[in-house]
Parts: sequence; structure tokens; C-alpha cells
Amino acid sequence: MSVKLGFVVSEFNRDITYMMEIEAREHASFLGAEVTECRYVPGAYDMPLAIKKMLKTGSVDAVVTIGCVIEGATQHDEIVVQHAARKIIDLSLEFEKPVTLGISGPGMTRMEAGERIDYARRAVESAVKMVQRLE
Repeated sequence: MSVKLGFVVSEFNRDITYMMEIEAREHASFLGAEVTECRYVPGAYDMPLAIKKMLKTGSVDAVVTIGCVIEGATQHDEIVVQHAARKIIDLSLEFEKPVTLGISGPGMTRMEAGERIDYARRAVESAVKMVQRLE
């Protein structure tokens, strides 16, 4: 059985999330998983609603989030990631399906974000493993 994945991808810092998405898709294919649905949202903070809508359809086995939150002059990056991560966990528990955290940040520079593109690959790996282990 092929694992059906949904991707929720942040458009903020799209130069980074584009590369993350490519790496995530390649790794999903390598693992024999299929990306059956992909939704784009403005930023990481906007992910929970898109995740919920995707999980409600029941058409995916797991959701992979792909985002990048770069440090600014204030602590906004910390607030965005903390709240997005908390809601992502809540949705995973509510729908009893894996929702993995492929959001890099907070507290990183643009250069560090480029070095963390593999977070997306890790999120795909976690999603596939969790689906297999929860069957």
C-alpha cells in the first residue's frame, strides 16, 4: 500500500520553501509514497486551517508541512512557529493522523534557512514512518 501524503506549503520565503518542496517530493517518491494533494498558504501561521480542511476530506494518510520562518528584529518568528506547531499537533491528535513539522525556524538567518532545506525531507520520512507504524 502506497502512503498518500498531503503537503501544506508556505509561500512566505518561497525561494527556500520551493527548494524544500522539491526535496520533499523527491524523498516521498524515493520512499514509495504518493503526494496526492498540495495546498499553498501565505505563511506558516496560516497552515492549521489548510491542514484541517485536508484532513477532513479523509483523502490523505498524513500531512507534511513545509515552511521557513526567518528571524526578524522582533520575536515575531518565535510566536509564529510556536502557535503553528501547537495547532499542528492538536490537529494530528484530533484526526488521529500524522501531521509532521517541516517548518524550519525560528531564530535562524536566511543563510541558516538554506542549510536546513532537508527539514522537509525529514518531515516526509516521519510522516511515512508514522503511517506505517500506526497501521
